[in-house]
Amino acid sequence: MADTSALVSKLSSLGLKDSPVEHVAVENNEQWAEALATASGLPSNYVLTKTLVFKPKQPKSEPIAPIVVVIKETTTASSKAIGTELKLKDLRLANEDVLKDVFQTARGSVSPFALGQVPQEHIGNVRVVIDKALLTGDAQIAFHPLNSSQTVFVDSAALKAYIASVEGLQHVVEMDFTAEAAAAPVPKPAAKPAAKKSSAAAKTEDTAGLNKLGIQTPKSVDFSEWYTEVVLKSELLSRYDVSGCYIVRPRAYFVWQQIQEFFDAGIKGMGVKNCYFPMFVSSQVLEREKDHIEGFAPEVAWVTRAGSKELNEPLAIRPTSETVMYPYFGDWIRSHRDLPLRLNQWCSVVRWEFKNPQPFLRTREFLWQEGHCAYFGKEQAMRETLEVLTLYRRVYEELLAVPVIEGEKSEKEKFAGGVTTTTVEGFIPDTGRGIQGGTSHYLGQNFSKMFNVVVEDPASEAGADRAKLYVHQASWGLSTRTIGVMVMLHSDDKGLVLPPRVAETQVIIVPCGVNAKTTSEQRAAINDACLSVEARLRIVGVRAEADLRDDKTPAFKFNHWELRGVPIRIEIGPKDLESHIVTTIRRDTGARDAVQTDALETTVPLMMVTMQAEMLARARKIMDERVKIVLEWADFVPALNSKCLALIPWCEREVCEEQIKKRSTRDVMADEPENEREPSMGAKSLCLPYKQPENPPIVPGQTKCIQCGEDAKRYALFGRSY
Repeated sequence: MADTSALVSKLSSLGLKDSPVEHVAVENNEQWAEALATASGLPSNYVLTKTLVFKPKQPKSEPIAPIVVVIKETTTASSKAIGTELKLKDLRLANEDVLKDVFQTARGSVSPFALGQVPQEHIGNVRVVIDKALLTGDAQIAFHPLNSSQTVFVDSAALKAYIASVEGLQHVVEMDFTAEAAAAPVPKPAAKPAAKKSSAAAKTEDTAGLNKLGIQTPKSVDFSEWYTEVVLKSELLSRYDVSGCYIVRPRAYFVWQQIQEFFDAGIKGMGVKNCYFPMFVSSQVLEREKDHIEGFAPEVAWVTRAGSKELNEPLAIRPTSETVMYPYFGDWIRSHRDLPLRLNQWCSVVRWEFKNPQPFLRTREFLWQEGHCAYFGKEQAMRETLEVLTLYRRVYEELLAVPVIEGEKSEKEKFAGGVTTTTVEGFIPDTGRGIQGGTSHYLGQNFSKMFNVVVEDPASEAGADRAKLYVHQASWGLSTRTIGVMVMLHSDDKGLVLPPRVAETQVIIVPCGVNAKTTSEQRAAINDACLSVEARLRIVGVRAEADLRDDKTPAFKFNHWELRGVPIRIEIGPKDLESHIVTTIRRDTGARDAVQTDALETTVPLMMVTMQAEMLARARKIMDERVKIVLEWADFVPALNSKCLALIPWCEREVCEEQIKKRSTRDVMADEPENEREPSMGAKSLCLPYKQPENPPIVPGQTKCIQCGEDAKRYALFGRSY
């Protein structure tokens, strides 16, 4: 147990003059600042701090060698810069076990004073990095004295004296993080070693800090851990006891329902009808289209037993439904008059074989829609393929405020068994990776030939030998991956950020300014005002909710709803009642405005429309700036390493695409090693955009592919991707 009194006594001998300040236990710096704002006896000039514990990649046989980084609250700690300074590789935030076993503390209570609790067998391996900005100036430095319900204020001399007094501590470095940031205008993402996780670990939260309230991992430090924290702590998902599977909680399912309603209305307007096919597929049917199923074979899950009896024939659980549905198309389609047949189903599919699940992006079971349609001719099928692609673009841009690029997949990347695959591609600027958003395929006659889906040629003469024609088909699918893309793009270190159109709660109303002196009549009046605003907004279609919990402070409620991404917060206090105003705060920008209460019904809906549009505009601006036209191979990898996507003149040959991936892999470039939990390091073709650059244009016979020198056909979008 942490001995706070002994620590305070030691600090007093080093110059501490005042007793620790008591306050409520806090989970993060924002709560810390709010707790201190209501405390008394504080120094007139002080700075908050962050103490981060990193762990380098090292053989399991070596003793653990943690790095304690002590920085100002406003300082960004680059794990790569720290690693370079210490000549260590692949730094990542230490998990809860390291904090407990080595420092005898827990996340939220970490401070440099935990160094005094490190056992002697470990202290010689600990390295300490101190932000030089803490050691200059006369501001008092705030730390938690081994628990997060107290704060002590020390000067820089006392801090250095304490660290120097830790017996056995040998490695202490002062580092200028401001200079490091200035020298690295485009920081590279911190590499993170691959780590296998047992199924038992999956049942508990293996990410450090998931049992805490706020987001513990900064987005800029460890994107993968940050993302996992956001989707779990914002209550989009919960872990399940089957590895790779997650529970979709109401907040996320509401987003999916909004997508369903929007897309369902669009395809019904096109004449598509919904249906449902069974999830089981016989092995005989699955094997009929070997070229198609080959790409899914490693991912197919099989049912081999019912109770205690082995099945005579194993049953596959659908990884996709072409082979499930198309045998019945052959039964239902007898004449060209039966065309078009246009079906869609909302269901789940199972794809089992992978090592590292990522919530929403890569899970063993996921929700999606899949459309399967048959037409008499190619033109009709291709037209539908593009109409659905437009709907996918609109889902991303109009609902999720995510800009995408429309185009076709290369021969290497297209859907197995298809003729043409069209796609919408997103971009995650924090990692510089592209991400496939949804695909729509023209299948040609490949599947109709396999499953004998034919009609008589209406142009041929009637009779027993009337000519048969194979139908043309299209298929298309969109999944809950959409939600993951939205989260990665918009969310921040406070948690989830939701576009208003897909937020289950669009406005949260919080009573404020209530304290021990507030009378019961005043409390009731404030609560009644909150309920009145809630009711008025609901009448005009705003999904509003008043948080009247009396066991939580306003600061707790602010953090609670920010973490969960509610787009707009309304605060109402005693002075607001007197002035007939409320305060609104936008989740995406933090912008605060005073709004007259009699204008709420018009102001709040307009604010949501503005927020939705600005979120898309900001994201589009960043994407446009980070999609670079690259005309020389020498500029290709540097563009990728600058977290950009590259538009290149390309020959469209598969062998060339393989060479591009090989030549751009970071191992080859002596850059950061490939990591199984991170996106692919080698660049691949994302799409051949429909909107082609015109400056400079592709000149047939003159413009050359930047990789192989063959004639370029079109600009292709290449990048590292999820």
